[in-house]
Amino acid sequence: MSKHIHTLLSLGDSYTIGEGVALHESFPYQTIQLLRSKGLHFHAPEMVAETGWTSFELAEHLLHTQLNEHYDFVTLLIGVNNQYRGLQIEEFKTDFEFLLKKAIHFAGDNIDRVMVLSIPDWGVTPFAKNRDAAIISSEIDQYNNVCENMAQQYNICFVDITASTRLAKEDSSILAKDGLHYSGKEMSDWAEILATLIMQQIS
Repeated sequence: MSKHIHTLLSLGDSYTIGEGVALHESFPYQTIQLLRSKGLHFHAPEMVAETGWTSFELAEHLLHTQLNEHYDFVTLLIGVNNQYRGLQIEEFKTDFEFLLKKAIHFAGDNIDRVMVLSIPDWGVTPFAKNRDAAIISSEIDQYNNVCENMAQQYNICFVDITASTRLAKEDSSILAKDGLHYSGKEMSDWAEILATLIMQQIS
């Protein structure tokens, strides 16, 4: 009997594809590498994500993209571009609920296999040096409150990576060379959390 090869679908934006670093350093790929190192069988992650996407653009893309009907695990990380563009948070709330429901559907309606990641705080990066970091952080917190509350409403695991991204103020090694996105080192921490959560579901 052939072994089941697990699948991971990652939905998001530049943080999901690992903008600024090699593809294998993105958190979905590092998650799979960790799981494979534990002897688990996984296909390469499938990513529906693009730099600059808002929640609406991700939702629109999902409506017009042919994907597998189900995946064993699904991650969702979206919202920074809504905040960056100054879009209405109420619209984000509507989009995010739609995306969360889609993620649950892709996971075969198994809520234990969906993971929402919080939005990183780019306000402390060199990219934001001429902007008001306090305002950015406050707005990121508001967006993350929406994500966390919605995740709780649907009993979905919420993974807070925002706190560690705020360490970029003192530690530039967690940033990619573009001074905005994150290094493979930082994303390895995210991958460790996700791999642990996934292993708990498989074992």
